[in-house]
Amino acid sequence: MLHSKRMLFIVALIVMVGVCLWFEPAWADKLSDAIASAPQGAEAGQIDPSKPAGFLGIPGAPSVNLILAFVWAVWVGWIFSTVGAFGGVMAGVGHMTVFGLGAYAKSFKTTAPALNKLATDSIRASNQFLVGTSALISSFNYWKMGRLVLPLAVALGAGSLLGAWGSATLTAGKISFSQYQGWFGLFVLVLGCYLFWETSAAGQASKKKAKAAAKAFEESVKKQKAGEQVDTKALGVKTTKFTLTRCEFTFYGVEFAFNPLIPLLGGIVIAAVAAFLGVGGGFLLVPFLTSVAQLPMYLAAGTSALAVLISMITSIATLMTKGTPVDWSLIGLELVGIVVGSVIGPRTSKYFSDLWLKRLFIVLSLYVGIDYVLRGFFNYRIFG
Repeated sequence: MLHSKRMLFIVALIVMVGVCLWFEPAWADKLSDAIASAPQGAEAGQIDPSKPAGFLGIPGAPSVNLILAFVWAVWVGWIFSTVGAFGGVMAGVGHMTVFGLGAYAKSFKTTAPALNKLATDSIRASNQFLVGTSALISSFNYWKMGRLVLPLAVALGAGSLLGAWGSATLTAGKISFSQYQGWFGLFVLVLGCYLFWETSAAGQASKKKAKAAAKAFEESVKKQKAGEQVDTKALGVKTTKFTLTRCEFTFYGVEFAFNPLIPLLGGIVIAAVAAFLGVGGGFLLVPFLTSVAQLPMYLAAGTSALAVLISMITSIATLMTKGTPVDWSLIGLELVGIVVGSVIGPRTSKYFSDLWLKRLFIVLSLYVGIDYVLRGFFNYRIFG
């Protein structure tokens, strides 16, 4: 099993890298033209040839601290594989704010719009490389632990193929950074408000099955801590019925059912939004899964990961065909951090309660959403 996991991981990375290298000449030409269109000088929104090369090899662009990039990537991998939703958002926060790439791209809004949009697409693609790698690792880890509903993930993934391709095709090279940041924040803010309601008394009342499954799972963890032998794999996800209109499965003795056509359609919409934002879509998939199939967070994380993987491969390949450049030195280091965080996540998530995982999600959603809406649409910063 371990050997097959490693082989699939290697093959997936080879495919992604191969696609990117195939289109590298087109990137170089498009990036060179965008740089040439920018005025030279030492002011914001200008290219200073005397400065050392930074992001994407552009003279004077920000040079990301390698230690910071690695640590942040570990955090992204951990939160994606633990919460199953916020990794892509955190990847975006890292590239846009923590590393300073967003402010740099935004500086070319009026002086070099082509470079502004190209850098924005590069940030989107960079986010997706991180999330796609984390999704690949997390999917297999959760499947091995019996916490992945394969029929549900496949239905979502099938819809994701069309949604991700269509969205990336229609938006590549057409979105300014301000627009991207504003919409990014708005979607995250709406999500945070929804999850706030979901954790209220009214929201919790409609999640009886999810709460029962979460409680059963948490009880088994307590038994393991006490030294008891618990066959968690036997208690994991078991599909009992599957047709085109109904799928039934059990998790720790609790029965669940859903119509595969609903996640198929949901996958199209969610993947389209996620590809536009340059994130994995887990932040939309998780509430979708907990609402439509009433899954506990312990199942939503693994199930969303596989759907995200399918969406990310599709979106990355589409952006690459449009000539989107990638900073390989930065991405390569971040992928190492993603691997570390993704391996740790599934093994630590069982020590956090289902409700507290959602509350962590809510706090991050509200802060990032409000901050990015103000920055993107109103050019106002909460801090600084």
